[in-house]
Amino acid sequence: MDGTETGWGRPAEPAPRWRALLDRARHGHRAEEPEEEPRPEQPAVPQQWGQQAPPTRGSARPVSPLEHRDPRHPGGGPEPQRPMPQRPINPLDPRWQARPEQNSFFEPAPRAPQPPPPPPPQTPARGAYPPAPTYPPPVPQPNGYPQPPAYPQAYAPPAPVAPPAPVAPVAPQPVSSPVAAPSSPAAGARIEWRQTRTDEGMERAVAVMRRKLGQPRVLAFANPKGGVHKTTATVLAAATIGSVRGRGVLAWDDNELRGTLGLRAGSARHARTIKHLLADLMRIESLHGDALLQELDAYLRHASDGSYDVLAGEENPRFAQRLDQATVRRVMDLLRRTHDVICVDTGNNVESVNWRTVMRSADQLVITTVPREDAAFTADWMLDVLEESGMGDMVANAVTLISCPSPGALPLLEDFKKHFATRTRAVAVVPYDPALEVGSSIEYADLQPDTRQAWLRAASVMLEPFAE
Repeated sequence: MDGTETGWGRPAEPAPRWRALLDRARHGHRAEEPEEEPRPEQPAVPQQWGQQAPPTRGSARPVSPLEHRDPRHPGGGPEPQRPMPQRPINPLDPRWQARPEQNSFFEPAPRAPQPPPPPPPQTPARGAYPPAPTYPPPVPQPNGYPQPPAYPQAYAPPAPVAPPAPVAPVAPQPVSSPVAAPSSPAAGARIEWRQTRTDEGMERAVAVMRRKLGQPRVLAFANPKGGVHKTTATVLAAATIGSVRGRGVLAWDDNELRGTLGLRAGSARHARTIKHLLADLMRIESLHGDALLQELDAYLRHASDGSYDVLAGEENPRFAQRLDQATVRRVMDLLRRTHDVICVDTGNNVESVNWRTVMRSADQLVITTVPREDAAFTADWMLDVLEESGMGDMVANAVTLISCPSPGALPLLEDFKKHFATRTRAVAVVPYDPALEVGSSIEYADLQPDTRQAWLRAASVMLEPFAE
């Protein structure tokens, strides 16, 4: 068989399917075929059982008469489509020759070369330094000096900044704190320390206590009521004045009923009291200068920081009978020869000789009290006794010292301040401090800062009338 005819005597003819494919290859794609005329819409025909529904426009493609009919399909429908093999491309097809951008039938034409993306910024390794900038060489000038190279734009000097507007002066603050104040428009703002009223008050108090007092001064701390902080006030006043003046301050326990000032103040390097001093008083009074200081020092106790001395009282209550008016005056005159300020802790018996002698020899009366009605009543009664005894000037020049025995608000404090301000020259208030609650040795360095500041103000008020 030569292929021109079949074994049945009929000329060989390609299958209808391949014939349609060849026609499409010769005459182009379906888009190049002439468009079909729109068919008039036909009324829908009810479909019978076992009969194929007529194709509708847009629902299924029309059946080509060239398509092979499958006799096994009911109604003579078209044969189910099988995957179409890839059609070979004819190199002589003019449609492919008219596309210059494709140089191959299977490979697309290469795209135009694109510029490479910029490299990402490289971060220098830890510990490495960035490369130093390069500068152009200096250009010689006619005057012989090279012209400075032009800096790159990244390293150009900054443009001049306009000076800031002047700032109004700031009022003093109530507490001390560093405040930024402009010194000049060109220099900008600088930090300076502004002195507040609290600092000014402390400096004034210290300055008052450092002045000369004209002569030795005696401060008598008195109140017939027990438990009103007479001993504590005597010790802390001596410690405060001694810490400012440095030396020449003494605390004397003149309580005839076994006072505790010698136990709460000073270091007990010995057990000598005023009784031992009176036994050698005649011999010590005859000494002068350094010999007197060295001999008297053997009968005194000293504070732990050395700011003041202590003359302890006798523990035997019968010794009070020996403290007559003349003896008390001799001891007072001896102490004035060696010290500038003498703080005396008086007893509770206003009828005793030594109590009255100290009151008449004192330069400043300090009334100690706490915000309690019984303490205030006893203090008022004592002031009345002194006025009746002819010491009205001492009462008018007295200082009332109110000690707060507990923390927190005290309801009678403001009433006490107003009341004693009408009877005495000044009223000073010292706050509560936990270091004084145990009743043991009094150390000035253990007090809180607020307590020390309050005692500085109180001590300066006591010495202010005598400061030159």
